[in-house]
Amino acid sequence: MCRHIAYLGRPIRLAELLLTPEHSLLRQSWAPKDMRGGGTVNADGFGIGWYTGSSPEPALVRRAVPLWTDTALPRLASEISSGAVLAAVRSATVGMPVVETASAPFAWDRWLFSHNGVVRGWPSSVASLASTLPVEALLTMDAPTDAALLWALLRDRLAAGDEPAAAVASLVTAVEAAAPGSRLNLLLTDGTVIVGSCWTHSLWVRAGSSAVVVASEPYDDDPAWREVPDRHLVVATPSTVDITKIGAR
Repeated sequence: MCRHIAYLGRPIRLAELLLTPEHSLLRQSWAPKDMRGGGTVNADGFGIGWYTGSSPEPALVRRAVPLWTDTALPRLASEISSGAVLAAVRSATVGMPVVETASAPFAWDRWLFSHNGVVRGWPSSVASLASTLPVEALLTMDAPTDAALLWALLRDRLAAGDEPAAAVASLVTAVEAAAPGSRLNLLLTDGTVIVGSCWTHSLWVRAGSSAVVVASEPYDDDPAWREVPDRHLVVATPSTVDITKIGAR
């Protein structure tokens, strides 16, 4: 079902965020604690997106292998620092391809996006939603997966000028209406704000004096971690965290 994490704050080495904590994303790739609705490991790929400061568009690495098998990553992650990161490890839904372009995060313009969950009844359940997209958006989807379609739908909203929080909330409610029982934990960032939906799967947030983390699971035992209630939206910056019920904004 995937695990993902987003960070905003002081520049931090990718290794410090993703590899070295006791329950890091690396560990969650093979020993997650709170997988719900199927899946036991997250071994079908991974991705890391980060902002360099020299461009509003993020850098991106995606692979179709387990995170723990990439021998180049530890050195890369120890050399790169960033104040804005979104990363994920993937547990592919049965029948969906295991390819690099199916691994989150997905990127467009200044945005990074990740989906933890599944769209029920894929693909027929959301065919009507897909039909609202321009043909070009469908032809250029990253992969023939539910997450890639969610990204195309969200990207369409952002391009139309929707505010990020409103775009995420409206997408979740639209997909749930079309495909009831879907699991729709989404993470979106542009390097200045994190928007996350908690819809069936676990989601946690930790805010400090100069940084904020939104993640599927806490990576340490810091008491500052708090669980986001189900069917709620979190909008976070390094200085503010706002949690509201989806549909109540």
